[in-house]
Amino acid sequence: MFPASSIGGSVAYRPKPGEIPTGPGVYRFIDPDGRVLYVGKAKNLRARLSNYFAPLHTLHERTRRMVLTASKVEWTVVASDVESLNLEITWINELKPPFNVRFKDDKSYPYLVVTLGDEAPRVMVSRKRGIRGARYFGPYPKMWAVTEMVEILVRLFPMRTCKDSDYRRAMTSGKPCFAGQIGRCFGPCSGKVTIEEHRANVDRFVAFMQNQDPRIMRDLEREMRAAAAVQDYETAARKRDELHAATAFFEKSAVVLGEHVDLDVLGIEHDELSAAVHLFIVRGGRIRGERSWNVDKELDVPLGELVESVIEHAYGDELVPAREIVVPESPEDADALELWLGERAGRKVELRVAQRGPKAALLATATQNAKQALVLAKTRRSADFTTRSQALEDIQEALEMPDAPLRIECYDVSHLSGTNIVASMVVFEDGLPRKDEYRRFVIPASSDDTDSIHQVLTRRLAYLRGGDADETGAEQGDGEGSGQPQLDGRRRKFAYRPNLLVVDGGQPQVEAAAKALSESGVDGITLCGIAKRLEEIWTPGADYPVILPRNSEALFLFQRVRDEAHRFAITHQRQRRKRDIASVLSEIPGVGPARVKELLRHFGSVTELRGATVEEIAEVKGVGPALATTIRSTLQPEPDRAHGDAGPERR
Repeated sequence: MFPASSIGGSVAYRPKPGEIPTGPGVYRFIDPDGRVLYVGKAKNLRARLSNYFAPLHTLHERTRRMVLTASKVEWTVVASDVESLNLEITWINELKPPFNVRFKDDKSYPYLVVTLGDEAPRVMVSRKRGIRGARYFGPYPKMWAVTEMVEILVRLFPMRTCKDSDYRRAMTSGKPCFAGQIGRCFGPCSGKVTIEEHRANVDRFVAFMQNQDPRIMRDLEREMRAAAAVQDYETAARKRDELHAATAFFEKSAVVLGEHVDLDVLGIEHDELSAAVHLFIVRGGRIRGERSWNVDKELDVPLGELVESVIEHAYGDELVPAREIVVPESPEDADALELWLGERAGRKVELRVAQRGPKAALLATATQNAKQALVLAKTRRSADFTTRSQALEDIQEALEMPDAPLRIECYDVSHLSGTNIVASMVVFEDGLPRKDEYRRFVIPASSDDTDSIHQVLTRRLAYLRGGDADETGAEQGDGEGSGQPQLDGRRRKFAYRPNLLVVDGGQPQVEAAAKALSESGVDGITLCGIAKRLEEIWTPGADYPVILPRNSEALFLFQRVRDEAHRFAITHQRQRRKRDIASVLSEIPGVGPARVKELLRHFGSVTELRGATVEEIAEVKGVGPALATTIRSTLQPEPDRAHGDAGPERR
């Protein structure tokens, strides 16, 4: 064991060159108390570990913190990549290292079970595995979904659903069980079928579950019509009910791909702190189930590594992988992962990144569901009073504030290649957004983002020292709230003093805001900035940022406030841009609202429209060559601003 002190820009426990083997294996970073901080695997241990022992200033902040917290690193050499994958999964599940990805999901899966070993087999839903002689179908993502499916299928294939004790009592007494009396159990105890007839129904059910052939609906319809033709109306009515049940079953799972396609689709949406995963289970070309779960990230892992962790978690227990798994990005160790999945499935499994076609469309849908799940998780988290209170207390402690920041104002700047500069101010009170207090700023001219921040904070702080609200140049929020207080017949602006000012950016933006705060003469307000990629909290005059725990409520609140300010700024910038181009076009004789809309729809963006030739503009519906020439000359940029609108929108 070596002390975790840094020497020469690295750590003292760094192994000597040549000590680390070059083969595949699993490594562990361990702290002075013997706790395993992180478990990882590598095809080449020496090459992978050398990344952690690079000069400390070159490491990602979170990785640097993990390396400095550890006091030693150990490794275990294995024979193959698949062995390293299995060992890594085992140790992560056993040791639960704090710097590995953590999944907020510990549910077991429900199965549809047919107890073929019984005299009169029973169909049921269970999470228990290993029932002697039973046939399992699944697993399924949600209990209610498989329960609902059983209720439909027993109408199509009448069979026993009652407990064994109820069945034995009914067979002994000759009186149907309660489920049989109310028409929910169709076993031999009901008196409607013999044990042999019941077994035949069970065999038909098992065969159907194996292939789920939709042609059964045509067969049922033919049998129903044949029975009706010979006036066997009782049989015809029974076949009608079975046909309705079969129709309901197939309508529950829409066809999305070919009827012989089996695959799993993993959509992932992630940010610096967390991720959400949405899984579509497609069997026979139909979505048979779906499942979502959330992920906490301590280290800022790339998408490919996150995909690998998600797959290891998803297929680590009961879930059997399909022959093909569609993912948003291929992991680095895709070959080893496919071999590991193949061992679990008992057949070949392929990982694929869909670029186009129906599989790509399904992946996009799964990703959209994951995005909504991530937003929902954050919303629920922020809605909890205890969680918000803890976040405010943690911020107070981290920034050494005299009081908790009950009112937080956050500012962000947005522009298009230095033009059309706007800024936003969002307000959070008690950890919740106050959208009626949001403000928008238009910045006529600015040299860079720091100058824009200085201008906005100067205008806002002027009000706190008694400046005229109408001279601040701030606009009302975007209609997301109302209820402005009145003062002397006018709507009050900047009604309350903030405890904490937050700017979107790092040290340069914070220093610009600190300059505005100093020049205003206003005191008693804490200032900080949050840098996007590393999620570092910068304070004025600090040489190093404040690093909050990756899963802390304080960092989550900072992130939410910053993201809301960015959303509000971008929305305002886009609205102004659209309004500007629409007003310019509408001033051209012969171009009304309908043609403005058609021009923007045809080209998709203002940049494309400005760069279009006369011939391309003339192709738009309702625009001829003469009008196209007029539009082109109107939108032609001035020579000194020829590239002013061609750049990307500033994040």
